[in-house]
Amino acid sequence: MNILLAEDDVRLGELIVYMLKKKGAYNIEWVTEGEDAYYYATSAHYDVIIMDWMMPNGTGVEICSRLRQQGYPGAILMLTAKDAVQDRIDGLDSGADDYLVKPFEIDELLARLRALCRRNYAPILEEEVKIHGLILNRMSHMVCSDKEKIQLSPREFQLLDLLIQNKGQVLPRELIFDRIWGGDSEVAPKIIDATVKLIRKKLGSLEKQDLLQSVRGVGYRLEQ
Repeated sequence: MNILLAEDDVRLGELIVYMLKKKGAYNIEWVTEGEDAYYYATSAHYDVIIMDWMMPNGTGVEICSRLRQQGYPGAILMLTAKDAVQDRIDGLDSGADDYLVKPFEIDELLARLRALCRRNYAPILEEEVKIHGLILNRMSHMVCSDKEKIQLSPREFQLLDLLIQNKGQVLPRELIFDRIWGGDSEVAPKIIDATVKLIRKKLGSLEKQDLLQSVRGVGYRLEQ
């Protein structure tokens, strides 16, 4: 289960991250500001966003409302110390799917996450996607043009598909590493550069090696 946690309370954030990883198959990314939550949510797919109400640079309600206005389809669970009825109404009206009042038990948080995931908010991805004269097949992990076909390794395919899903956006290296290899992976972050180099080499036979653009000091993007 891929989770984005937006929580500025460091002690609570560390506890949630620790407990979720201890409990099972949770891949969790943690941010502490509203704008970061918005950026991450619009740059990758998460099964659930755990959104704190009070955060710097954008409250949970503000970010939730912005995401829904732009058609964000994923599940959002709001965390807050506000327990008045009107506060709950405001949180749900902003677009949150569920609401959990602090303090709470971790087991209740896990139960809420499981319930939200059973509703299956995951976007349905097409088997094939066409972009810049390329056809990417998500079943065979093949990429082809009118010239020939190339086979990508699982990691190469995941990285290219991630960039395609977010075409035109610069994806930070940290986000790419977490999404493809996982934050707990023991491989060095330099693996990103090596993988991009291999993808470019393979795309070179299709004369599409320039599609993957490096953004110095930040990460990579696929040409819009």
